Amino acid sequence: MGRVTQRRKVHKYVLDGSPHALEFPVRHREDILAVEEPLEIRIGQLSFSVTMRTPGDDFDLVAGFLVSEGIIWTPDQLVSLRFCAGEDEDGVQTFNVVEAQLRPDVELPATGRNVFTSSSCGICGTDSIEAVRKSSHYSPAADPMTVPVDVLASLPDRLREAQAVFDTTGGVHAAGLFRIADDGGVELLCLREDVGRHNAVDKVVGWALRERLLPLTGLVLQVSGRASFELVQKAALAGIPVLTAVSAPSSLAAELAEASGMTLAGFSRGTSLNVYAGQGRITLPAVEVPAEAAAEAPG
Repeated sequence: MGRVTQRRKVHKYVLDGSPHALEFPVRHREDILAVEEPLEIRIGQLSFSVTMRTPGDDFDLVAGFLVSEGIIWTPDQLVSLRFCAGEDEDGVQTFNVVEAQLRPDVELPATGRNVFTSSSCGICGTDSIEAVRKSSHYSPAADPMTVPVDVLASLPDRLREAQAVFDTTGGVHAAGLFRIADDGGVELLCLREDVGRHNAVDKVVGWALRERLLPLTGLVLQVSGRASFELVQKAALAGIPVLTAVSAPSSLAAELAEASGMTLAGFSRGTSLNVYAGQGRITLPAVEVPAEAAAEAPG
């Protein structure tokens, strides 16, 4: 996996009370860690942002980040992406700076990161939601898709089955973009893993932009962690109608999903899930009632 993972010697302490553990409580072994390195994002000569990420799919990350910032929303607005020269102390190319060239008519940010897109920026909820709505060029609310609840609940397991880096390290988040057919068939279109859950989503959105798939109508975004305001924001700006998470959403995430016309589900664990916004898109499986029970039903 190259720079995605790194081997490191560790001291493992075993406290299970077994005779072997009592005799050898400390064991020396090698563990595999997910790599975390900084990535500087430049727009032309402007240093726009620095994010900590797992190397890999960096062009997708940058493209998705620009969509999430409301700067671009079509692939034609992104002229090119390139790695800038940079070496570590051993003279090895780091690939930790990406420069994006945008079409001349694209409005550039004044400097630094647009504050309303950061979940830690301190902007009040009303202003944050309104800022996202003003920046969005796609409307999840207009998407007529529906999704069977049992199929939606199955997506975390399908996502987990495809998480190769997590299998090796246990230390990365994942985001997966799914298409659900009318017959309930599920297709995983894109999966990305990263130490940052926001980065994983940006990598998926960036892949979709570069594949000319935006807006992502009729699709479901499944994430491995919780659903923050920022993740809902990223999904809304990409036109994703359904976002489902393994863990809980925040209150502002639920408010933004409702305001954007998205469906937001959390605590999706295979046999149950909670829907916090957009329940109208969720359908129940057909239940066959035995003939005997139907005959005994009143009326």
